[in-house]
Amino acid sequence: MQTVTVSPKYQVVIPKAIREKLKLKPGQRMRIVEYDNRIELIPDRNMTEMRGFLKGINTEFSREGDRV
Repeated sequence: MQTVTVSPKYQVVIPKAIREKLKLKPGQRMRIVEYDNRIELIPDRNMTEMRGFLKGINTEFSREGDRV
């Protein structure tokens, strides 16, 4: 786990290794979520980048009797 410092303007720098692994680009928008006393940053992705990300997912499941 890496550590970052919050600047006087409440800014943080995402470490290079993480930026490269997540393929983040300058100016890219992020969603921020406060959850269970922590902050999560979620990169916004274009719909074209999402194509095929569910490939191979198991779609077989059984429904409850009262569901159509």
